[in-house]
Amino acid sequence: MTILTCMFFGFVIASTGSIMPSFLNLTVVKFSLKSGKKSAFYLIAGFATVLFFQANIGAYLSSALMENSEYITVIQKVGTAILVLLSINFFRLHFKSTKKQHKEEIEKSKAYLHGIGMSLLNTFAIPFYFTSISFLIGLEYFEYSLLNSLYFSIGSTMGSFFLYACYATIATKIEDKLTYIASKMDFILGCLTGVVAIGNLIYLL
Repeated sequence: MTILTCMFFGFVIASTGSIMPSFLNLTVVKFSLKSGKKSAFYLIAGFATVLFFQANIGAYLSSALMENSEYITVIQKVGTAILVLLSINFFRLHFKSTKKQHKEEIEKSKAYLHGIGMSLLNTFAIPFYFTSISFLIGLEYFEYSLLNSLYFSIGSTMGSFFLYACYATIATKIEDKLTYIASKMDFILGCLTGVVAIGNLIYLL
């Protein structure tokens, strides 16, 4: 496979997965409104760092664990527990914060580390890449190798960064229209992670 083909598939798959509402892109919006676009970009850099390795792991799993789906189930169980805890924490932040929030610049190192932490909690990324790459392999559009996996991961990192950057940029441009939503962002994140956790729990049961 060519370098551009692997990077193209990575870019398309990652950007498609990132376009749907999730606690990651909503966190980007929250960071952008609360701390400015610069802090949001460092947050996104943290996301991208972890997503690079998650895409690599997903590519490896697609070739090595096709007949060992119990490992994916374990990942989903851990992810469900984490989502429940995240949902509880977001609701706690929402009901705790009653004052009007003002913009406060966050240090780039803190924003970057926060991005890494949030992305590590996103245990759906590996199953997502595993499923997507397995689908490509089934269609004979992708052949696993270390180099192909590397190029795919680079493309997926670029795709995720691009989509999250769009979220951050749009949020700052329509900030006035998002004022009410911004005040309810923790509540929205709590509902979203809670619904996904319940859905995942039903699937596992």
